[in-house]
Amino acid sequence: MRYEDFLDLGYTPGEDDLICRFHLEVDGMPFEKAAGGVAAESSVGTWTEISTFKSYVERLHATVFEINGPEIGIAYPIGLFEPGNMPNILSSVAGNVFGLKEVTNLRLNDIIFPRKLAASFKGPAYGIQGVRSLLGVRDRPLIGTIVKPKLGLNTADHAEVAYEAWRGGCDIVKDDENLAGQSFNPFEDRVVKTLEARDRAEEETGERKVYMANVTSETETMLRRAEFIEEQGGRYLMVDILTAGWSALQTLRDQDFKLVIHAHRAGHAALTKSPRHGIAMPVIAKISRLIGVDQLHVGAAVGKMTEGKEEVAENIEACTEEMHGIRPVLPVASGGVYPGLVPEMNRFFGRDFVCQAGGGIHGHPEGTAAGALAMRQAVEACLQKTPLKEYARDHRELALALEKWGEI
Repeated sequence: MRYEDFLDLGYTPGEDDLICRFHLEVDGMPFEKAAGGVAAESSVGTWTEISTFKSYVERLHATVFEINGPEIGIAYPIGLFEPGNMPNILSSVAGNVFGLKEVTNLRLNDIIFPRKLAASFKGPAYGIQGVRSLLGVRDRPLIGTIVKPKLGLNTADHAEVAYEAWRGGCDIVKDDENLAGQSFNPFEDRVVKTLEARDRAEEETGERKVYMANVTSETETMLRRAEFIEEQGGRYLMVDILTAGWSALQTLRDQDFKLVIHAHRAGHAALTKSPRHGIAMPVIAKISRLIGVDQLHVGAAVGKMTEGKEEVAENIEACTEEMHGIRPVLPVASGGVYPGLVPEMNRFFGRDFVCQAGGGIHGHPEGTAAGALAMRQAVEACLQKTPLKEYARDHRELALALEKWGEI
């Protein structure tokens, strides 16, 4: 089959087809031929006609069924893929095609999994409602923080920062993406001491609290760390999904630990930041959701990260849209968040998200506990439909936060 043979704009994808939508830019080749080349090289074709091609192979060829300017749609027969094998799927649809000489830019903007393929993955064990049930919080956004500084604190100080955040009003405290088992704060010691701080905070506040320990490492080490968290009475783990890798993530999920999986997307911008080349964040969100994370960083739409509201909305949709009965994933809004941003975030996200602040809590003029309380007060103001400045008149912590960082 020639590249041109992989193009059929009259084709209607079937219910068992996997659909990919790409942004394509080419140089030195007719656009339609290049589009066919992407379909060919990601399925059963190659750059020239070959003598080993058998007629029965043709039923597995991908088809370019849609061209709209630089945007193309490709349908892949389900038989191309091994069920339950995400690396295999991505090696096809997001593999060598990015390196084709005539393709100057290629971005995988969306992926739609057919029901039969989606059913070969476990999906989230908890998802939005499971997380809410675990924490006993039904009617408001969850409030989280990251221990800061992200690296360097010893174990005792790390646990104390976590305690202060929980005491002030946070539901969730997490490690940052690059804290693992370094000598200044060994993993096992940190888990023990921080969970002790969690228990103390729960007893004092009467609220359920959770700690997300970062298990990211070589796969066997990750499994041992997850088991250790479970043995110590933890309820959550955190994993850097991209740097750990898809198969490692799937191995972790397939153990059925009784732990919520919090997915950090460290490194995603290397793939997602360009609007013309790479892999869009909604694709990463859908893959993560199928494999089985329970909550995922999606950007804040405000704050310090580059993603705007349109991009974050697409990320949220990928986490929560109907997907063959797969549980929805809880979006996590993080990156330069502080109390003055909460009303805008609440309008944008609704109630089903984690409002997660690092510097916007620990940078409060009166410290971590006051910073957490200020964030909690901002959420309460939104629930009561009261402007922040008005609510701050009787809430000192919020007033100080607004004085330092302002609001939008």
